[in-house]
Amino acid sequence: MKAMHYRDVLAGDGAPAFFEIHAENYLHAGGPAHRYLEAIRRDHRLSMHGVGLSLGSEQAPSVEELSARAALVARYQPDQFSEHLAWCRSGGEYFNDLLPVAYTRQSLARIVRNVDIVQESLGRRILIENPATYLGFAASTFAETQFIGELVRASGCGLLLDVNNIIVSAINHGFDPVEYLDALPLHAVGEVHLAGHATRSDSTGAPICIDSHDGPVQAVTWSLYQTLLNRIGAAPTLIEWDSNLPDYRTLLDEARKAHAMQPAQARVPDAA
Repeated sequence: MKAMHYRDVLAGDGAPAFFEIHAENYLHAGGPAHRYLEAIRRDHRLSMHGVGLSLGSEQAPSVEELSARAALVARYQPDQFSEHLAWCRSGGEYFNDLLPVAYTRQSLARIVRNVDIVQESLGRRILIENPATYLGFAASTFAETQFIGELVRASGCGLLLDVNNIIVSAINHGFDPVEYLDALPLHAVGEVHLAGHATRSDSTGAPICIDSHDGPVQAVTWSLYQTLLNRIGAAPTLIEWDSNLPDYRTLLDEARKAHAMQPAQARVPDAA
C-alpha cells in the first residue's frame, strides 16, 4: 500500500480484504502515515513486510530493531509478518539493497538463528520470501529449494512465495520454474506475491530478467501462479507494484484477476 492510494482506500470503493505495508515505513511513532494506517486498519486486515532485518548477516538483529518491529506488530496486529532471505548489513555498513547469500551449512545455521530471534521477539511465526537472484555462488552446497526447505524445517518459519521471483531467477539461471516450484515446501506457504518484471539482454544477447515491480503481472507469472494454486489451493495473494505507480483502480483490477483464478470453493480475498 502506497501513500498516494491512502485516500482511495479510505473511500472504500472496492477495497480488497488486506493490504501490505513495509514495516520500515512505520517505525516512527506518529504523523500522517500512522493516522491513515490506523483508519485503514479499522476496516481491513494487514500484512507487514520487512526489508531491513538483514537475516543473512553475521550480526543478529539488534534489540532496538526488534523492539521497534514488535511494537508495530502489537499496535496493528497484522495477519503475517514477513522478511527476506537476504542480507543488507555488514559491520557498521548498511546497503540499500537485498543481497543474496551462499547456500551453505554455515549460512543456514546463521539464518535459522536470526529467524528464531525474530520469531521469539515478535511472539509469532514469520514468513521468509524466496529471492530473485542474478548469479549463484560457487560456495553453495544446497540448491535454493533445499536451503529454503531446511530453513522452514529447522526454524518453523513459513514461506512467502513470490511467484515473480521464481520467473526472474528461472530466466537468469536457465532452470524450469515448475520444477523449482515443486521442490519447495509448499505446505508452508502463508502468502503469495505477484509482480511485474523487466527483461533486458546482456552483451551476448542472452536475456537478463530484473525484478522491477514497475508494471502489471506478465502472462508467464500468471501461468505459474495458476500452477501454484493447482498445488495448494487458495492463498492470500498480494500485487506488488512499487514504481511507475498506476491509479488505484488498476491495482484493484490486478488483485481481482488473482482472486478470480483461485479455487471457487475456497477463495481467499487478495490485496493490492
